[in-house]
Amino acid sequence: MPAALSVNLNAVAMLRNRRDLPWPSVTGLGRIAMVAGAHGLTVHPRPDQRHIQFSDLAPIRALLDEEFRGGEFNMEGYPTEEFLRLCEENRPDQVTLVPDDPAQATSDHGWDFAAHKENLKAVTKRLKVNGFRVSHFCDPDADERQLDAAAEIGADRVEFYTGPYGGTFDDAQAQMRQAELLGRTASLARERGLGVNAGHDLTVANLPPLVAAIPDLAEVSIGHGLTADALEHGMAGTVNRFLAALGHANTERP
Repeated sequence: MPAALSVNLNAVAMLRNRRDLPWPSVTGLGRIAMVAGAHGLTVHPRPDQRHIQFSDLAPIRALLDEEFRGGEFNMEGYPTEEFLRLCEENRPDQVTLVPDDPAQATSDHGWDFAAHKENLKAVTKRLKVNGFRVSHFCDPDADERQLDAAAEIGADRVEFYTGPYGGTFDDAQAQMRQAELLGRTASLARERGLGVNAGHDLTVANLPPLVAAIPDLAEVSIGHGLTADALEHGMAGTVNRFLAALGHANTERP
């Protein structure tokens, strides 16, 4: 089964926020993506609300519940009390925990699971009591010690930070090395019962080698590259392109 595609709406929200106007519509483009066959929608509600705003969360949840039953809502963020409460209020299907400083422009590294083990264990338990699948952002070169800790924390999945992989867009040999590294780390995760997601700087061009390296990849969450592609091909056309790159047949909904 090819990896699921979750469309990250942060870049859409950031463009909307340049003006005090309701367009482009976050839910409107989310709807187009889902009709085109996307499997879910991802948001990262940062404390400063510089892209996704807290007021976007309930409408996205309602969109999936009312129009796309089975479509998944993925909320990612640093596990502050505010973020955890937003999750409990808006009921995502998956929560992806990232170790970002709130001031960071974007996520750029995974957790040190061993160092943050006790705190992450408590947070993960709280989220799973609410019925959410829990994924943790993970470095592409995480070793056995780190992945042992991730499993002990109670994570369901890890999401590989694929920024270094995406950065090899102009160097085929470097891309191959990064893909092999991700494949080895995925094997370590699999041995510990962890599912594998991936996200950051993924494109139509670099998805096939990633899928070849991690054939049991569960999900990719893609925002910047997908939104950039949509400027040329439209949201529906772009979703179809990314689904094809993942190995899906045409899954556009009627």
